[in-house]
Amino acid sequence: MKVSIITGTYNSAEFIESCIQSVNNQDYLDIEHIIIDGVSKDNTLELIKNSDSRVVKIVSEPDKGIYDAMNKGLKMATGEIVAILNSDDFYNSNDVVSTVVKKFKEHNLDCLYGNLYYVNQQNPDIIVRNWATGEYNKQKGFQYGWHPAHPTFFAKNRVYKKYGYFNLDFKIAADFEIMLRLLQKNNINGFYLDSPIVRMRLGGESNKSIKNIIRGNKECMKAFKVNDLKVSALYPIYRILPKLKQFITK
Repeated sequence: MKVSIITGTYNSAEFIESCIQSVNNQDYLDIEHIIIDGVSKDNTLELIKNSDSRVVKIVSEPDKGIYDAMNKGLKMATGEIVAILNSDDFYNSNDVVSTVVKKFKEHNLDCLYGNLYYVNQQNPDIIVRNWATGEYNKQKGFQYGWHPAHPTFFAKNRVYKKYGYFNLDFKIAADFEIMLRLLQKNNINGFYLDSPIVRMRLGGESNKSIKNIIRGNKECMKAFKVNDLKVSALYPIYRILPKLKQFITK
């Protein structure tokens, strides 16, 4: 099974090398790493081109944001399994992809998701939050605050071709909307891997300000509406409660 990993970049010079290296270090060999750049103004492209990596194609052209870049990558992907890895994220271990592929083969899956570590931006050895996704339960799932950590989400290429790509009407929560659409609305066959898959540096777009958190919650509510799924007005509260338990204090 070939695996396509898609990374969107824009002025990503600070962390893109560690992202690429984490893909290159995977012990699974049949990987293509597609990088979609939004015409970076720093030396992102130079670092990518000079890296010892599995990058098979680099596209640098104007886009309509990160989800547009992801859609471009999805349409270019030739792997049977597809994943999205953000430019400042990296895989937690060198056997992540091989473990994922093994589970896909064992269980004939449509998708797989796992756990994620939020880490200190400058020192990724410091874990700030442990997002343990947990098993999916349709009756107590998305509408009660559960959803997978998107960087841990691997899915069959054919799933995207059948059910569609990222909805560009969503500026912050298109990743939430597409997982809601696939798992809750269309009941694709998913599997929870109870293991840390990705380390994500703090400072992402959706949680970098109170304004964006509020906007993200509004977009999540909109996601239920566009998919004809019912959700309580209390959803923003349900959404935040599970997250409070994830923070690690010392």
